[in-house]
Amino acid sequence: MTEVIGVRFKSVGKIYHFSPAGKKVNAGDYVIVETARGVECGEVALGVKSIEDSEVVAPLKSIIRIATAQDLKTVEKNKEKEKEAFKICEEKILKHGLSMNLVDVECTFDNNKLLFYFTAENRVDFRELVKDLASVFRTRIELRQIGVRDEAKMLGGLGVCGQPYCCSRFLGEFQPVSIKMAKEQGLSLNPTKISGACGRLMCCLKYEQDAYTELLKTTPKVGAIVRTADGKGVVEDTNLLTGKLRVKLESDAVVTVHKSDVEVIKDSVIRVNKDELRALKELE
Repeated sequence: MTEVIGVRFKSVGKIYHFSPAGKKVNAGDYVIVETARGVECGEVALGVKSIEDSEVVAPLKSIIRIATAQDLKTVEKNKEKEKEAFKICEEKILKHGLSMNLVDVECTFDNNKLLFYFTAENRVDFRELVKDLASVFRTRIELRQIGVRDEAKMLGGLGVCGQPYCCSRFLGEFQPVSIKMAKEQGLSLNPTKISGACGRLMCCLKYEQDAYTELLKTTPKVGAIVRTADGKGVVEDTNLLTGKLRVKLESDAVVTVHKSDVEVIKDSVIRVNKDELRALKELE
């Protein structure tokens, strides 16, 4: 077993493991650590705990120190520098006539690097922009092109439910969401109904997927051939949550029955056809 703490560098970001190095560290404390980007100040999201050695991502680095009052002042100064860098970078983007949208700027704790996050529809040749920014800030410059989901996470906002975006509120990492999930949950495949503000499938489709997967195991699907008390028929519609089925009998009569009252002769399969997939592929 290895003792670790969990540190995150953004309010709702991925949690990384570090060794507490024998120091007493509690959740909510700020610590100075060395990362691939350089020396950073992060918040302890998970206090000291022991995990299996196999779960440790090597190399496990130790914290440098618990953040001091001076360290926290440095963090505040860096935030001011980020705001200034954002304005200057926007001016430089206009100057160079680049088709890119600046989203956020981050300054490493040791002021060794400035990271600029942007979105763009196509590849952007920003070499001259980097040179221009380096001459202004006299430090290492890194530009990173991000996706629309990352942009929504950074900027935040309100979803169609009226709540702040899940990604900017509590989702540390994005989970894969597919068109098939929407179809299995019986949702309309209308892009405006199943996509979030970022233009991609809503993350919340993932939340109930396990429950729907279990219900699908015991519920005849649309197209299934079943035997009811009134005779054999084909399932035309299902309500997974109530278990009610609409069945068209061989006599052309339509009846509504509960799934527990039918015998499945031949079940069907939920598939996303090529036309649907082609039309909605950009949402995934």
